[in-house]
Amino acid sequence: MIAHVRGVVEHIGLDSAVIDVGGVGYLVHATPGTLATLRLGATVTLPTSMIVREDSMTLFGFADADERDVFETLQTVSGVGPRLALAMLAVHTPDGLRTAVANEDHKALVKVPGIGDKGARRILLELGDRLGPALGGGTQAAPAAAGSRADVVAALVGLGWPAKQAEAATDEVIEGGAVDAEDTGAVLRAALQLLGGARRG
Repeated sequence: MIAHVRGVVEHIGLDSAVIDVGGVGYLVHATPGTLATLRLGATVTLPTSMIVREDSMTLFGFADADERDVFETLQTVSGVGPRLALAMLAVHTPDGLRTAVANEDHKALVKVPGIGDKGARRILLELGDRLGPALGGGTQAAPAAAGSRADVVAALVGLGWPAKQAEAATDEVIEGGAVDAEDTGAVLRAALQLLGGARRG
């Protein structure tokens, strides 16, 4: 098991980064919020979780050990795999998820693409107190990686929303003028909130 990687950021993509560790490039999948903290050429240490399958080994990286622990705990719930667990952490902070569980707020989980009302209620029931108490991080969505409009749309599609819905939400946020169109992190956060609201409706 690879508990963390420490190396130079060689590449930052929409849903992953390449970290050069002693001449070996590790492809690390991560949330937009974690990727937003990385800078090309900088040396970073990322807590990681490695998912081993019969035909693949996939490495996931996180902003801190707490996020990694929540990622791993989420996968103890039936039907929640690494992709869905990562999507949950892209929409909610670890404390946001803890608060949702504590308040039995299934609507908060329905904001995550791939989770319907029935699935959200089941996840809350199965999680119980496994995530522990909230540490004070609130329920806001995680920050997003920088980039262009196309990057925002691609990030939303990567999180599970249909392309047309992702494009419509992104355009609505940009045209609405409530956020700086050049601040793609803000655009992505606003689009996530908009899409979450649409699911509630």
